[in-house]
Amino acid sequence: MDKVERTIANLEKNNIKGYFAKSKEDVTNILESLIKAGEKVTVGGSQTLFQCGVIDWLKSGMFEYYDRYDENKSREEILDVFRQASFCDSYITSANALTEEGEMLNVDGHCNRISAIVHGPKQVIVIVGINKIVKDLDEAVLRVKEIAAPLNAKRLKKNTYCAEHGRCISLEDEKTKYKLGAGCNSEDRICCNYVVSSYQQVKNRIKVVIVGESLGY
Repeated sequence: MDKVERTIANLEKNNIKGYFAKSKEDVTNILESLIKAGEKVTVGGSQTLFQCGVIDWLKSGMFEYYDRYDENKSREEILDVFRQASFCDSYITSANALTEEGEMLNVDGHCNRISAIVHGPKQVIVIVGINKIVKDLDEAVLRVKEIAAPLNAKRLKKNTYCAEHGRCISLEDEKTKYKLGAGCNSEDRICCNYVVSSYQQVKNRIKVVIVGESLGY
């Protein structure tokens, strides 16, 4: 069994439905089978969704789409979109890391994304590139500290150690290497809250689409 099959099998043991898309072009075909026309939909911040064409697909007019990327919206209106996510039929996002053991790790600053993953929307659809699959939670933590957080902090022009040095300051100390909360004290820090999604009480509320390409951070 290869890592994708193993990951999907273990996700489903945790009541998380797994799907495989061979390429990013196949993602919207899967979404069409999961989301009905007219439903309320919004998204979490994700470069993966742009790469897969999901954002353009949502703007097609088929859905009641709450657009966090609308440049005509004020900051307060964007914050209201974040709040509306709780009442949506579908919430689409990505993840920072997915383990072969069927667990998902997400780390946020403002936390609108992990809030929606944990509770609120009727279903959560998580789209991840094959590059985000790791062996276990220790590797998931390292992926956040060595790849996801540094690249996102740099993209967002944050004044953090990781944006400047390309890795979390906690990796400089073996004692804090795998510690979830360890990091810098910058006011710009984007690693504020950590959520591990493992066994789910509501079966198949969370769905994970693994794409056979390298996507996102």
